[in-house]
Amino acid sequence: MTVVIIFAVMALVLAFSAIKVVPQGFQVTVERFGRYTMTLRPGIAFLVPFVDRIGKRMSMMEAVLDVPRQDVITKDNAVVSVDAIVFIQVMDAAKAAYEVENYRLAVLNLCLTNVRTVVGSMDLDEVLSQRDSINARLLTVIDGATHAWGTKVMRVEIKDLQPPADLTQAMARQMKAERERRAQILEAEGDKQAAVLRAEGAKQSAILEAEGRREAAFRDSEAREREAEAEAKATDMVSQAIGKGDVNAIRYFLGLKYVEAFGKLATSNQQRTVIIPADLSGIAGLVEGLRALNAQGEAGAGGPWTAPRAPTPAPR
Repeated sequence: MTVVIIFAVMALVLAFSAIKVVPQGFQVTVERFGRYTMTLRPGIAFLVPFVDRIGKRMSMMEAVLDVPRQDVITKDNAVVSVDAIVFIQVMDAAKAAYEVENYRLAVLNLCLTNVRTVVGSMDLDEVLSQRDSINARLLTVIDGATHAWGTKVMRVEIKDLQPPADLTQAMARQMKAERERRAQILEAEGDKQAAVLRAEGAKQSAILEAEGRREAAFRDSEAREREAEAEAKATDMVSQAIGKGDVNAIRYFLGLKYVEAFGKLATSNQQRTVIIPADLSGIAGLVEGLRALNAQGEAGAGGPWTAPRAPTPAPR
């Protein structure tokens, strides 16, 4: 009975030593007499008892390494505090287990040295404005170095860049001055455009005013021309009547000139006192001449005759 129990226990030990279960996301290296032979993938696997043994248990999942903050001197001798993170993944478990002592520590130190190299070769303005370029250069350099370790660098990200406090204040003042300069330029451009618009408005106003004066002058000249034509026509008719020996036409012509002269005398700015003549026979003669001429016009033309009158000038 005791022998059976001993054989059963030995069988269980042999079974546990021969059967291995690898969880998802991990790979296990197998060593035979201390030499690497194969890599076990997720699932169940069978080993030779007392001959094969488990070597390294490697995680195949993507891992994140936090690169410690360090001070880096840029190309223009400015000190910048740099903090970064790197994403890595083991692609070959055997190389990651046997080609490097500690692949995580190796990648971390490689990132530290290359951050100093890349940032140190750039000016401060480039460092602050070209993070994408820094990330790309770091990724290329570090991934090329870790390929032999069976590890791939997925991404490298600069997490934080901090220049010195005095330099930050100087940059803030520079930014403020630049914004004030832009504001003054925009204000000056606005004043310039406003002045141009005002000048354009004044120009258009002057043009319209000149066109109005020209139109008014044209209308005035046209009215004076029509008035002159009417007066010439009236004078011609009176002259024809005078040529025929009509006394009434002579009286009309002299009376009209008499009234015009008297009106000018009354409306003169230098005249304070108007003397009305006692003999108003000239005016009576004017009225009598108008009656006679009207009668002649009715007899000759079949209708009443009126003296031509100039048209009223158009309003300005």
